[in-house]
Amino acid sequence: MAIRTAQSYLDSLRQLTPAVYILGKRVENPYDHPLLKHMIAGVARTYELGNDPEGKKYLVAPSDLTGEDVSRFVKFYVSQEDLLAKVRMLKYLSHNIGTCYMRCTGMDAINSVGIETYNCDKKYKTSYFERFLNFLEYIQENDLTVFSGVTDVKGDRSLRPSQQPDPDMYLHVVDRDSKGVFVRGAKIHQTGSLCAHWGLIVPTREMRADDKDYTICCAVPVDAEGVIHVYGRGTLEARELEECDLGNACYSKYANMVIFKDVFIPWERVFLCGEHEYAGEMVRHFGNFHRHSHGGCKCGVGDVIIGAAAAAADYNGLQKVSHINHKLAEMIKIIQAIYGCSVAASVEATPTPSGIYAVDPVLSNTSKLFEGKELHEVHRMLIE
Repeated sequence: MAIRTAQSYLDSLRQLTPAVYILGKRVENPYDHPLLKHMIAGVARTYELGNDPEGKKYLVAPSDLTGEDVSRFVKFYVSQEDLLAKVRMLKYLSHNIGTCYMRCTGMDAINSVGIETYNCDKKYKTSYFERFLNFLEYIQENDLTVFSGVTDVKGDRSLRPSQQPDPDMYLHVVDRDSKGVFVRGAKIHQTGSLCAHWGLIVPTREMRADDKDYTICCAVPVDAEGVIHVYGRGTLEARELEECDLGNACYSKYANMVIFKDVFIPWERVFLCGEHEYAGEMVRHFGNFHRHSHGGCKCGVGDVIIGAAAAAADYNGLQKVSHINHKLAEMIKIIQAIYGCSVAASVEATPTPSGIYAVDPVLSNTSKLFEGKELHEVHRMLIE
């Protein structure tokens, strides 16, 4: 399949039948719900731009698996240029959408899983990497959206997964047979799970030998039996329900809980199962990649914020007031510092044995640290 159109993406969602609860009630047709439709519209816009002559330059690239054009959201980072292109793509999308577009977590999980399944196979002669390549080829050929299931409920943070009084505080394997495994637990803060076709589930932390049942990496359809999506509440959701004062009236974001109630995963969709020493490295790669991503998307939104501040000054006839221009310069400085660290993390990236490039961890985390502290200053100066 060529790159999907926005309409094809929307039609594909309506072929799914996920179990969804919103505001305490089961919703049979979630994709038109006022609390979800603006988020789905953000993902649809990425498909629309992938078919636009200008957007295609950022969003589409040849697959290293098939040689065909695919979305950058579902391909490996096989060079420093791939990582630079990723950051530029995310910045471009934020300029056009103005908020989250729900596809970055899946993209970053794809690459972190690729790195560590390859390493695991080399040590244990498993076939996880081959399975994962088959899954990724399927995702690429059908131009599907993937979310990543990373964060567990965790329970008592002072105890390891296998030490929890309630074993379901971390996603874990509860049974297995010749056909596959059954998993139970939950993932929280799941940005865009109901905008996606598949979830790519990875361990949330370092594991030890006693935690092997919690060392599970797998792929699951969003509407698999036993998968339950629970909408995450928002402070301004009443306004969206009333379609009133939305701010960004076209697009928005949410993060929900995804519950796994003894969900069956066939072996061909299992990419790690008990090899505990690869759990920590897998999630560390994901963290580095995702902080690297923020240097693109958050800076794109930052540019929009700066533009809004400049427009407000212009509307009020204050274009030449020195303290306002000083604040605009400070805002630009912060945004460019965040962006620059992600660019540098791309340039300093190094190849792993899998052929996937890993970003420089110090620079990608520095980008995130700037964002976590200084992006608030950009918002404060906008308000001022």
